Amino acid sequence: MQIVFPLPDLGEGLTESEVVSWNVKEGEMVTLNQVLGEVETAKAVVELPSPYAGMIGLLHAGPGDVVEVGKPLVTFQVEGEEPAPDDEDERTPSLVGYGAPTHGDAPVRRRRGRGAGAHSASQISGAQVSGGQPSGAQITSPTEFAPVGTPMPPAASAPQAPVDAPASDVSPTPGPRTDRPRSTPPVRKLARDAGVDLEALVGTGMDGLITREDVTAAIAGGVASQGSAQESAQAPQSASAGESGREGLRTLGGRPRTWQVPVKGVKKATANAMVASMRDQPQVTEFLTVDVTRSMELIAELKRDREFRDVKFSPLTLVSKAVCIAMEREPGLNARWAEQNITMQSFVNLGIAAATERGLVVPNIKDAQALSLKELALAINDLAATARAGKTAASHLSGGTFTITNVGVFGVDAGTPILNPGETGILAIGQVRRTPWEHRGEIALREVMTLSLTFDHRVVDGAEGSRFLADIGAILNNPGRTLTML
Repeated sequence: MQIVFPLPDLGEGLTESEVVSWNVKEGEMVTLNQVLGEVETAKAVVELPSPYAGMIGLLHAGPGDVVEVGKPLVTFQVEGEEPAPDDEDERTPSLVGYGAPTHGDAPVRRRRGRGAGAHSASQISGAQVSGGQPSGAQITSPTEFAPVGTPMPPAASAPQAPVDAPASDVSPTPGPRTDRPRSTPPVRKLARDAGVDLEALVGTGMDGLITREDVTAAIAGGVASQGSAQESAQAPQSASAGESGREGLRTLGGRPRTWQVPVKGVKKATANAMVASMRDQPQVTEFLTVDVTRSMELIAELKRDREFRDVKFSPLTLVSKAVCIAMEREPGLNARWAEQNITMQSFVNLGIAAATERGLVVPNIKDAQALSLKELALAINDLAATARAGKTAASHLSGGTFTITNVGVFGVDAGTPILNPGETGILAIGQVRRTPWEHRGEIALREVMTLSLTFDHRVVDGAEGSRFLADIGAILNNPGRTLTML
């Protein structure tokens, strides 16, 4: 029996996901709950377990392709007969968290053997899949993956050359395409990022496959997609004139002069969140430069302590603890605007902005106010490692109450961070710089850091924000000061 498995609703309120990778290939036997591959949502990379045991008939998308929730993702060939139309609904498996799959009447691309001029299984839809019979599979003839009862079209016959024409003078004439151009997923992604229209290319690979070299040649030759061509036609005349004669110049990284980068996944979610934040929340930023020499000495001392030897401490750890302590005195920075009232919160779900290959994500540490300094350090380290691997759970990407972003790791002193929508405060910490500083009436080289606090002026006024920032600065200047604040 053939079953089409659609992209499931991952329970995050998202409408689409991008295929990151497949752990299986067409023709392979899989078991129930075996990980099929990974898909990227706007929040994290998620593993997809198989809802069936059987053979992978067709992978409907390749790495880099974006699939809408509910659209076909994988076609399975499982044991059993095709259900009759009358009882199909009763026999449709119920998959918790995945939604109901569709059956044989869904549109499925066909696979044919090499006979009658058809493509091999490794060339279906341009996907390069390694051949070979899966272990335990009984396949004695070319397998067809199509709805039961659907007649097969006749095999296409090759065009015949005129009898009196020399064979050397006959060249094959490509027929009209009935589906998308054949290429591998990486090649399609390269073309999409560079704005190259695959419909305009003739593949030089086996059976007309469009290769990476074909796309690279198209980029060098300026073959753009229809959308790019229209944009170029609509560009001001002066811009076009300014570009004339520059095609041969060296470009940054050897890239084409212009190309398109799709806005999707984390990048798209971040963009929408930042626009909403700036539109809906009046934001003010204050700065404070602090002598953190004593904090740096404390970090060095903790690293030498046997109890903390295996714990990674950093200025971010101390800043996170200082934020939680300062919240005790200025809880408004941890509140939430609710139109008719302000919701005060006695717990701190501390968000830590993390730069990953997928973009900026802000997972949060639940109830950070209840953690010791050591526990907070371990939580931050675990959070960073999980975020870089793209494995952050959805529950840790929502519900944050305050955020810290560490721009100092990039050698930056200060900035004006933008609030996460719904939160009232965000603190940017700059690099620790050895700077001439007044100390005990003299000029000395000290470890100095700049703090940048942005807050929602509807919830917090200037006095509250200033006191909160000053408290954090006082703790970092003299960690022993915390004893007077608790």
